[in-house]
Amino acid sequence: MTTYLLVPGAWHGGWWYDPVVPALEEAGHTVIALTPLGLDPDANPPQQVITLDDHVHQAIQALRAVPAEVDGKRDAVLVGHSYGGSIISGVADAECDRIRALVYLDALMPENGDSSWSMTNDEEHAWYVDGSARTGAFVDPLPFFDRRARPHPLATLMQASKLTGAWRRVPIKHYVEATAWPGESPLAAVTAKARADEQVTVHAWDTTHNFMHNASELVLKLIIDL
Repeated sequence: MTTYLLVPGAWHGGWWYDPVVPALEEAGHTVIALTPLGLDPDANPPQQVITLDDHVHQAIQALRAVPAEVDGKRDAVLVGHSYGGSIISGVADAECDRIRALVYLDALMPENGDSSWSMTNDEEHAWYVDGSARTGAFVDPLPFFDRRARPHPLATLMQASKLTGAWRRVPIKHYVEATAWPGESPLAAVTAKARADEQVTVHAWDTTHNFMHNASELVLKLIIDL
């Protein structure tokens, strides 16, 4: 059986994956739908600085809490949406020998030294700046987001990924591009890099960035077959 670590994008929690979790569990798999630190809708607003390192460490510990299969099998599949791509890359760099597949859902796919800021466009940067004006430390969610969305720690979007390159030893890597953005995708540069990467299989789906609202069945079909 497979251990699935599902990591949402910024402002969101593990609840975002609710449309696919039951089917994975019914198939006998272990599912960790991660809510990154500071984004629990039922918790008090955080008072401390939360960094990308914190989110990566949290995800590594969540994966390690599930016993690995004996005999050295690669039993884990990591799925990251949007900002969550930076988290799964960090986990894969630390746990590359356990992970069978990485799935980036219209997501950041960093190299060492890349940040959310450096990988996205000016429109996204304006959101980080304007959205953090209220607190100076957290970027407010957009008005149309799910009511469970929470202000996102600004430091996680600014801190650079710390990668040795070990994540590239994961044998299977998929990148899914959402093509139904109303304008230019803020991830256009990342998608172009993925298409140029011989290790990555790229899919283009006619869906918005919110896969769980528009394409959860496609996501489930892709990841359950890995």
